[in-house]
Amino acid sequence: MDRFDRIYAVHRILSAARYPVPRKVLQEKLECSRATISRIFEDMRDFLGAPIEYDRTYRGYRYAADGAHPYELPGLWFSADELYALLASHQLLSSVQPALLEPALSPLRQRIEEILSHRRVGHPDVARRIRILQSAARHADVDQFRRIAGAVIERRRIRILYHGRERDETTERTVSPQRLIYYRDNWYLDAWCHLRRALRSFSLDRMHVVEVEGTAARDVAEPKLDAHYATAYGIFAGRPTQTAVLRFTPERARWVADEHWHPEQESKVFADGGYELRVPYSDPRELVMEILKYGPDVEVVAPASLRSAVAARLRAAAARYAEPNDDDAPFRVDRPVPGSST
Repeated sequence: MDRFDRIYAVHRILSAARYPVPRKVLQEKLECSRATISRIFEDMRDFLGAPIEYDRTYRGYRYAADGAHPYELPGLWFSADELYALLASHQLLSSVQPALLEPALSPLRQRIEEILSHRRVGHPDVARRIRILQSAARHADVDQFRRIAGAVIERRRIRILYHGRERDETTERTVSPQRLIYYRDNWYLDAWCHLRRALRSFSLDRMHVVEVEGTAARDVAEPKLDAHYATAYGIFAGRPTQTAVLRFTPERARWVADEHWHPEQESKVFADGGYELRVPYSDPRELVMEILKYGPDVEVVAPASLRSAVAARLRAAAARYAEPNDDDAPFRVDRPVPGSST
């Protein structure tokens, strides 16, 4: 523990203590000598204006009372561990589609590294030790992201061109942005759509901002946003209308039982080790894709409509493998029948 860490540690101990703290307690907590504690007190009093005083009744040290405002160290103080945690957080944020956030975060990283360097605690090689591996990320335009994020914070309406994948058509809309959402490696905007007169989710990679308007955005109450976007499974929002009942094999149950699909999910384990998961949903599209990735390790028990939808997709997939692929012909090897001559 270096000088800065010890000053910070003493400050936290004295600030949190209800009664004066004996010198021996400070020595034990900081693992240092009586002389070191004395030097820390001198530095804090002389350079940081800390009102440290000795209480003869309790035979300990405390901050002198100064009205309603407790003493705080001047500036912004972090321990080495907290600075490393900040650098790790920076690395995590920088990895979320790097071009979007790196320009704003880079000065913060440089400042933290300078502080760590001055404190002689070594150079943290965070970038090599913490990696974020993204899957199927769709990259949003940097300028578009900044304009949308600014409109969300400043509470301004946005006029956009939006290309919907499902219908393959582009529409012009005016929306009141509510929240930016980072979900499964992609960015989405939750907004009130003035064209549809309803809440909608927009994928940022499909949006083109025409204009950030001067008109104030329509605010939707937090409870209403949560009820619309957080009560059903997945990014396709809306109040849940059905509950999916999924039964996993004992082999797959070992993993799925530790997964969190939805805040209101229900589950139970069967005697044979199988696992049943109940998930409320509104739109089945994303849920169907999630179920399909488990292949033969999951069965949709209910509702019948979801079971039929998954079964239809599985049959269609199996049909693609029903006939041999001609491209494989050059690689076929005729094996001799046992007992025959070649």
